[in-house]
Amino acid sequence: MSEETLLEFPCQFPIKIMGDNSADFENEIVVIVRKHVPQLGEAAVKSKPSRTGKYLSVTVTFTAESKVQLDNLYREVNSHPQVKMVL
Repeated sequence: MSEETLLEFPCQFPIKIMGDNSADFENEIVVIVRKHVPQLGEAAVKSKPSRTGKYLSVTVTFTAESKVQLDNLYREVNSHPQVKMVL
């Protein structure tokens, strides 16, 4: 059973996770992403605080291997209590 997707795998895929700007938010997001993308390098992660500093945007760019991998990653990231939005 194959689900339709517009992506061709493998492909470079950026995921942007926005959440509370706490001391451990970025690290916790990287730990979650590494469960799904074990070969993730340090240069793949870019963080930027919001204008007010209340929120932090963490963008992780990696080689996506499948739709299942992306679905599982999105599901786990969205379940994190500090995450406000995932793009």
